Amino acid sequence: MDIARRAVESGLRRRGTGDPRPHYVVCGQDALVYHVVKGLLATEQRAGTVRITVVVPPRRRPDNPDVRSIRGIRVVKAERLDEEAFRRAGLAGAEGLALLHQDDVGNIHAAYCAQAVEPDVRLVLRMFNTRLAGGVRQLFPDSAVLSDASMAAPAFVAAALGEVAPTYFRHQGRTLHVARRVDVRPEDVVCGVADTRDPHRIRLLPADESTADLVLAEATGQPAGTELAARRLVRARRPRPMLMTLRAVRSFASRKLGIATIAVLGVIALLGYLISRAEEVSPGEALYLTLVTTLSGADPDTEKDAAAQIMQVVLNLAGLALIPLITAVVVDGIVNARLALHAGRIQAERAGHVVVVGLGNVGTRVMAQLNDFGIEVVAIDKDPEARGASLARRLGVPLIEGDAAREETLRAASVENCQALVVVSTDDVANLQAALNGRAVNENLRVVLRLFDDDFAERISSAFDIGISRSVSYLAAPSFTGALLNRAVIATIPLDRHVLVVAEAPVAPGSAFDGAPLSAVGRPDGVRLIAHTPAGQTAHSGVDWSPDPRMVINAGDRLIVLARRAGLSWLLRQTSPPPPALPPQPAGLPTPRPADPD
Repeated sequence: MDIARRAVESGLRRRGTGDPRPHYVVCGQDALVYHVVKGLLATEQRAGTVRITVVVPPRRRPDNPDVRSIRGIRVVKAERLDEEAFRRAGLAGAEGLALLHQDDVGNIHAAYCAQAVEPDVRLVLRMFNTRLAGGVRQLFPDSAVLSDASMAAPAFVAAALGEVAPTYFRHQGRTLHVARRVDVRPEDVVCGVADTRDPHRIRLLPADESTADLVLAEATGQPAGTELAARRLVRARRPRPMLMTLRAVRSFASRKLGIATIAVLGVIALLGYLISRAEEVSPGEALYLTLVTTLSGADPDTEKDAAAQIMQVVLNLAGLALIPLITAVVVDGIVNARLALHAGRIQAERAGHVVVVGLGNVGTRVMAQLNDFGIEVVAIDKDPEARGASLARRLGVPLIEGDAAREETLRAASVENCQALVVVSTDDVANLQAALNGRAVNENLRVVLRLFDDDFAERISSAFDIGISRSVSYLAAPSFTGALLNRAVIATIPLDRHVLVVAEAPVAPGSAFDGAPLSAVGRPDGVRLIAHTPAGQTAHSGVDWSPDPRMVINAGDRLIVLARRAGLSWLLRQTSPPPPALPPQPAGLPTPRPADPD
């Protein structure tokens, strides 16, 4: 059996180190590393049953949470992730290694160095370029390649569109999604997810599933969320040609030059009208005489009366002034157009669009997904060569180069008429300032705010009435933790400030669930069993989506659950093999500190 074989092999590797406890090494120092380590400790919260070593750079960025403050871990400082660093971290015999630096090439190089130290270690790599994932898995067969930006972007998109949850995923032949109960057929409901009727007290996984207005359902036709997004798309107005023309003309030349040109044209029009009355000619002939006289002059005619001669002189003078004015308007317009194009100031009047601030890893994904849904997007970034700038140009998304913390930059993006402002740059202070300025321009604006500090996000939500704030690391951490523990986290479901996970847990021989009934899996407000795969059954034909709670669980069975973080930690402990016996400590020796001060 694969589970038993892996347990025996890992036990033999650890035996050489003198410590039978499973060992995990995590590399990096940012919010994702912090949440992954906390998740590992929560999953293995029985004292002393797991060892965790975190490899961090010597210098810590002050805007990142300090992973060294977590008790119960060992910290190793290393300038580079090379073989010497992994040996100092005790990688030999480790169960798993998470490479979580924000550098795709650096993580791949570190994976090669790690395999030289421990060829059988399970690798979890953080990568932005998911197109490289297939090649990386071929290079490192026992690896998981994950992108926190890809995991978190759907949550921001759903929040921007006002959807209940972003989750659509396919597993074992079924496509499942989160929807309101009234939007799906009763026979398509898999389980209840949450009771959100009281927005101040959202109940996740209520004991009485009939009270859940949000459900996990099978998508048997057109998903309800797509229909809602389509209806919102109808309300989003595309730029109107007349408004675009007027705004382009208005920004083509300076105000003073425009006034001078209009004044000269007004004089010419008035004199043309007077000539047509004096000469008693048709309007067409009067227009011809006026244009010829203005642009080329005319032979003086002394036979004309004094009034006609005066009009002739004035008209010639106007013609002399009009030619340089036309030249000045053209030159000024070209210069202004180039400057405005560079700064992103020429924008059409828009309404119903989404403004995305920050084209880094997450912002680029959010922009692309909104564009895929047919939603008009306007992007803002300080850097014209930001990671997503080239993609914005390919997609035809207007990109405003400027500081979103400035109100004029937001107005250039027509934030007063947009349906949502998504602020996902990497600067918490700038993000908050942009959100507050957006609310100042449009008090009813839906704001989707990215903040790295979860406690700070909670306080901002209550203090400034910004109800939507999300942490990318908090949303993505369960998947990285599950991959490191070799448990499949299938999907994450963010609801307000909470996160549910859909996970598949194998039952190990001798675990607490080996021989227990399926009814033991569910816990009110914590875990809900949604499917069961008996040992030896294939993924598609052997899955029971309506399991009998009286059925006995056997080693090798796989349990598919919907759970909260704490509930998933409890489930993984129940499905894990019994903890190894700790080596006895010699009498009189003090108990070692759980954290390494290195």
